[in-house]
Amino acid sequence: MKFPQPYTLKQIADILNIEYVGETDFLITGCNEIHRVETGDIVFVDHPKYYDKALNSAATTILINKKVDCPKGKSLLISEDPFSDFNKLSAFFKPFKPSVSHISNTAIIGENVTIQPGVFIGNNVTVGNNTTIHANVSIYDDCEIGENVIIHANTVLGADAFYYKNRSEGFDKLLSSGKVIIENNVDVGASCTIDKGVSAATIIGEGSKLDNQIHVGHDTIIGKKCLIASQTGIAGCVIIEDEVTIWGQVGTNSGITIGAKAVILGQTGVTKSVAGGKTYFGTPIYESRDKLKELAFVRKLPGVIDAIKAELKENK
Repeated sequence: MKFPQPYTLKQIADILNIEYVGETDFLITGCNEIHRVETGDIVFVDHPKYYDKALNSAATTILINKKVDCPKGKSLLISEDPFSDFNKLSAFFKPFKPSVSHISNTAIIGENVTIQPGVFIGNNVTVGNNTTIHANVSIYDDCEIGENVIIHANTVLGADAFYYKNRSEGFDKLLSSGKVIIENNVDVGASCTIDKGVSAATIIGEGSKLDNQIHVGHDTIIGKKCLIASQTGIAGCVIIEDEVTIWGQVGTNSGITIGAKAVILGQTGVTKSVAGGKTYFGTPIYESRDKLKELAFVRKLPGVIDAIKAELKENK
C-alpha cells in the first residue's frame, strides 16, 4: 500500500504513538507485508525468528518489537505490538468506506462493458473495455479489471486475506488494504474467490483462464497464459509463472513457486516449490514419471510377496 504522499518517520511514529530510531525527516512512502516490500516501505516483524529477514529486506523502515541495531540507510519504529500497529496504519491510510449503491459512482467503466443484473462494483474499481461481468459478481473496492475479461456468475474479487494472529483471547485479524488485478483477456469461471493482497495486489496475468470454483489466496501472482481447472485451492503468497497448467482439485502450500510451463496433475498437493517445464503428481509432490513408476511398483508388491512366500514354502 502506497501512502497518498510521503510521510516522515516522526509523523508515522506520532500516528502510532511509539518510539523511533533514525532521522526525524526520514521519508516513508508506504507499508507492505514482507513478501511484497519495496524501498520506502514499512514492514512489521514481531518474532525473533524473522528479525534478520525483515531488517535485510527491501523495506527501509522496520516496525519491530525490540530495540536492535538499525541497518545503515534504514529506520526503526519500536512497538510493543507490531501486528496491531500495522493494523493501525492500514486503518489510518485505507479506512473501510461502505458503498451506497450497487455500482459505485467512483468506479470507472470502459466502453462496451456488459454488466448483468445483481452485480456489485465497489469504490474506485476500474473495468476495461469489452469486458463481461455476469450476474451476482461482487467486486470489492480498488480492484482493477482489464479489457476483454469475462467474469462468470457469483465470483467474488477482493475479499479479505485469510491472515490471523493466534492470541490467548482468540484470533486477531490482519486488516487487508490491498486489491486484485485481473489483466487483459482473462476468463474467470463461476463461483471463484480471489482474495485481495494484504497491502499489495493479487494478480491474474494476461490471457490466463480459470475454471469454476477456484480459490486464489492473498498476494498470489498468477502469470500469463495459465490454465487452472476447477476446485483448485491456491494459498496466499504463491507465485505461478507463465503458461502453467493446473488440473482439478490441486492444493498448494503458501509461499511456494511453480515454474513456467509446469503441469500439475489432478489432486496433487503442491507442498514445495517446483521447477518449470516438468509434469508433477501426488502428495507430497513428485515428478509424475517417478510417482507413476513408484505406484506401478507398489501394485506389483502383492505378487512379489506371494512369490517369495511360495519359494520359502518349497525350500522347507
